[in-house]
Amino acid sequence: MYAVIRSGGKQYRVAPGETIEVEKLEGKVGHKVTFAEVLAVLSDDSKFHGGEKTSKAKVTGKIVGHGRHPKEIVFKFKRCGQYKITRGHRQDFTSVQVGEIQFE
Repeated sequence: MYAVIRSGGKQYRVAPGETIEVEKLEGKVGHKVTFAEVLAVLSDDSKFHGGEKTSKAKVTGKIVGHGRHPKEIVFKFKRCGQYKITRGHRQDFTSVQVGEIQFE
């Protein structure tokens, strides 16, 4: 069984027991989190459910940790006028261990 959820503007394919890294969520390590926006579910009997059937589905999980991705370097350059700019960015994330998928 697995589900497709939306969190932070991105979509993730999750299964019970997996650990995923999503955009930063509020909450401390050990707190429970619920993803109510479920886009699709593949049930145990190999039936694919999507659309309005998944409106009551929920995916629950536990926050395992918070962190930051490695630094991404952006270098802007124009060959005339001595224009060079280097910038870096590190994105925050939250690690969530998926508990169960509730689907009726």
